Amino acid sequence: MNKLLSRRSFIITSTVGGIGMGIAGGAPFGYGFNLPYVDVRVGIIGLDTSHSVAFTKMLNDTEKEAQFRGYRIVAAYPHGSRDIESSVRRIPEYTKEVKEAGVEIVESIKDLLEKVDVVLLETNDGRLHLEQAMEVFKAGKPVFIDKPMAGSLSDVIAIFNAAKRYNVPVFSSSSLRYAKNAQAIRKGELIGKVLGADTFSPAKLEITHPDLFWYGIHGVEILFTVMGTGCESVISQHTEDMDVVVGIWQDGRIGTFRGGRSGKMGYGGNAFGEEGVAEIGPYKGYKPLLTAIIEFFNTGKAPVSSEETQEIYTFMEAADESKRRGGKPVYLKEILPKP
Repeated sequence: MNKLLSRRSFIITSTVGGIGMGIAGGAPFGYGFNLPYVDVRVGIIGLDTSHSVAFTKMLNDTEKEAQFRGYRIVAAYPHGSRDIESSVRRIPEYTKEVKEAGVEIVESIKDLLEKVDVVLLETNDGRLHLEQAMEVFKAGKPVFIDKPMAGSLSDVIAIFNAAKRYNVPVFSSSSLRYAKNAQAIRKGELIGKVLGADTFSPAKLEITHPDLFWYGIHGVEILFTVMGTGCESVISQHTEDMDVVVGIWQDGRIGTFRGGRSGKMGYGGNAFGEEGVAEIGPYKGYKPLLTAIIEFFNTGKAPVSSEETQEIYTFMEAADESKRRGGKPVYLKEILPKP
């Protein structure tokens, strides 16, 4: 059983006494009761992203929504990128905001892990995620890793391998996976079987990361949410202001991602199915993602498989390689590290 589930089960069982409620088997903690039980203590690593502030506001709100009850952010380690200026300059202001929400600021990840039950790894710089996640895994704490999951495909694979070795639940996702209609399309509820999709998002570049990892991940995550796994090859066309990436799936379906760096570029797309066409989006903020994260902490079951996440990052690395080859096709199997 999930260690966190065991702890919360004990708290609730002790509080309820003879009411006879059972919560084993992954049911949401406190389901059906407005219990005064102890909050699950949430820790944040990285205060260099607005996501940290948004999650803190939702979980530490005195009138928080029902799905967030029983969870509170109690501590945060602020670092964080040391050399990406757009991230570093945010840390003082975001630190001030989370402190005002009652969050203790600690000096190290080690100190953080002594105070929390679960972790939100929010550091904006994906290059740090493997090192930071290893500390969390060794402490046995379930962890959500925000985008980008890492600064390279090899690090993404290493993170999943380490999580398996330490038997610690982990998942990563962009909030755009939960854009309006995306989940319903994935489940076949709107247009039946998905035959293809075109998605888009901003794709600002950060020299320390592969092109699409930094911001294009949002639109690529939408693409895989509705298309699923099975992409075989990628062709990428790149200009100063735009990337267009075409993926060919093993069953012959085609999915495209358009990432922009000029003009007003939103988030969304269109999916084409056996029963019609459906718009993906608009983006509805962080609440749907946080809801999925809390359910993950409740159950220990990742809502996105490691296989799908690895394929997303393989797709993006293949797009980089296609760009280097002048837009020639690249097979995803070429990109995977050799065993």
